[in-house]
Amino acid sequence: MTTDTPDSPQIDTSKAHPARVYDWLLGGKDNYPVDEAVGSQLPPEAADGARQNRQFMHRAAAWLAGQGIDQFLDIGTGIPTEPNLHQIVQGITPDAKIVYADNDPIVLRHAEALLISRPEGLTDYIQADVRRPAEIVEHARHVLDFDRPVALSLIALMHFLPDSMDAHGIVRNLVSTLPSGSYLVLSHASSDIFPELSDQVTAEYARGGITLGFRARPEVLRFFDGLELVEPGLVTATEWYKGTPAPEPEGSGIYAAVARVP
Repeated sequence: MTTDTPDSPQIDTSKAHPARVYDWLLGGKDNYPVDEAVGSQLPPEAADGARQNRQFMHRAAAWLAGQGIDQFLDIGTGIPTEPNLHQIVQGITPDAKIVYADNDPIVLRHAEALLISRPEGLTDYIQADVRRPAEIVEHARHVLDFDRPVALSLIALMHFLPDSMDAHGIVRNLVSTLPSGSYLVLSHASSDIFPELSDQVTAEYARGGITLGFRARPEVLRFFDGLELVEPGLVTATEWYKGTPAPEPEGSGIYAAVARVP
């Protein structure tokens, strides 16, 4: 396990951070009162969405590892919650390599202790922001072989980038670095499945100083332009599964899909 980070990064406990609110929603302890203040005002469905995101990631990562994908770039990692992506993947492919990236310094605090690879494989962590994709890819190239397929994981991340931040352009730039046979794994909060709930969640995050960019299905589908969607396509997080029993039927306001780079 290696890390590439600024020296002694400072955690700002005066402002809520998406990774720490997400940790609170999942029942974690690595958050601050300012994060709890946001999370506690969210409807119960927000915690359901966080759990559904994690479960989708587990299923997608396991399926990809079963297809022989042994390199993963996970951006927006969040505070480690077991099982982490590398534990899922290396349980199937022990020599897999995983690069994690997140922009919250609190994630760094846990990375060296909790993102530990199996001896046969490798995990690596960089503190970086998805809005600087070239920086992340440059670092990842020191660990991953971009001449072979890489799975790019963007779980519950892009809805924190409104259109003014060119979220689609960022994903397009990241995908353009991937060789043929790579995959994009993405989940994204919807604005059109449960509109009233989406409006409530957006408003509560805004009160905590966090701007959201929830999107309708056509705008989420745009993230996969030029890619080959894996069946069942773009569905809700609880509807996506391959090679495993179907999840329990459950409503979800989260879109999710896996797509192959042709």
